[in-house]
Amino acid sequence: MGGSLAGLLAAHVLAGHADRVTIVERDRFSDGTGPRPGVPQGRHPHVLLQGGQVALESLLPGFLAELQAAGAPRVGMPSDMVLWQNGRWFRRLPATTHIYTGSRAQLEELVRRRVLANPAVSVSEGTDAVGLLGDAARVRGVLLRDRSGGAGAEQRALEADLVVDASGSATKAPKWLAAIGAETPHEETIDTGLAYASRVYRGRNGVLDGETLGCFVYPGPDQIHGGGALPLEDGSHLVIVSGLRGDEPPTDDDEFETYTKRLAHPLLDRWLDDAEPLSPAFGYRRTANIRRRYDLLRRPAGFLATGDALCTFNPIYGQGMAIAAMSAVALRDALADRRRTPTTRRVQQAVLAASRLAWDISAGADRKMPGAIGTAVAGGPADRVADWYLRRVTERSPGDPVVGRAFRSVVTLSAPVTALFAPPVAWAVLFRPPGPTPAEPPATPEEPEG
Repeated sequence: MGGSLAGLLAAHVLAGHADRVTIVERDRFSDGTGPRPGVPQGRHPHVLLQGGQVALESLLPGFLAELQAAGAPRVGMPSDMVLWQNGRWFRRLPATTHIYTGSRAQLEELVRRRVLANPAVSVSEGTDAVGLLGDAARVRGVLLRDRSGGAGAEQRALEADLVVDASGSATKAPKWLAAIGAETPHEETIDTGLAYASRVYRGRNGVLDGETLGCFVYPGPDQIHGGGALPLEDGSHLVIVSGLRGDEPPTDDDEFETYTKRLAHPLLDRWLDDAEPLSPAFGYRRTANIRRRYDLLRRPAGFLATGDALCTFNPIYGQGMAIAAMSAVALRDALADRRRTPTTRRVQQAVLAASRLAWDISAGADRKMPGAIGTAVAGGPADRVADWYLRRVTERSPGDPVVGRAFRSVVTLSAPVTALFAPPVAWAVLFRPPGPTPAEPPATPEEPEG
């Protein structure tokens, strides 16, 4: 259920274990690469983190070369960006990781083309899933309805040995499970009320090109407004601004540009003075972290959740596409493990584990934001100790090469959190003061030492 990245990649994996895999998708795919109605955040910035790149290349060999050939910008961090966090500009040290910042639609189109080339995978487009078949012990299929017929269209049953919910954060699967008498998952939530708005621009003054591909001001407890500009595949930039509940960015075009004055530095505002707008401003407000604990359920068999239907993150951290790919790798590896029978619960636990680091990063940061609400906001004594250490990490990452490298490896999901406790990193965090950082936005990258 769902034909976005998580659904496509799950279908790709399952095609190696089934005679037929059917993707049920409410939208109809167009020939272009524009945003789809079923991806409400599709007009907003997306990044493919290093951990997601590794996962996608493992699932679809040669994919990163295709992505680069299609023009998706590959941005070195921190060398290619002007970055601000916690009152400090980052040194533009040589890149230790890279992200792709092209449009979500472009990346999804490339994945869809690869996955649907497999004759075992088919798509039922323009189709709503409206319920589940089965009982408390096992899910045995889905109820479908053709969207062209409206709410009164006749329903039809599609039987299946396995149903995978990849329908996104607005999933109705818990309600459908309850309707067949099955257990439903406990939901962990953290909601800061963060909202953002985005608009496409083409720069005119040469600030964000050449050696500087983009800029970003990260929000935090002491500076709740964030924003920046990320390069797209056609040479334009996607500009985003964010605020919290009660101070949401406007979608009026003029007010959107005025809102950028709330950032901690006028860099973005000055760039917009000479930039040409290419689109209206679009808003997005569903940014809560939600984790559905299907891994704790013993029944029903025959049902898995993945992607945002399982674990949704505040989009400001850019983790969603990476976790969709990493979850598919976890599904592939769990099904291929000959040492253990791949029961529904065991596979679900493996898929959820793929998102644990991203949850710890996103939820850990958001629970410290003013006004955060939800069932998982409160932390225990261990969380307070971790918060103290991580605060020292973030204070040092803009200016310390050792701490910065480790910090980037973790937040890009390419290394476990233990990388932050390696002896050289821990020594710098515990015993060295934060290193010097630029007083103004650094115009050029630093040369490599030696």
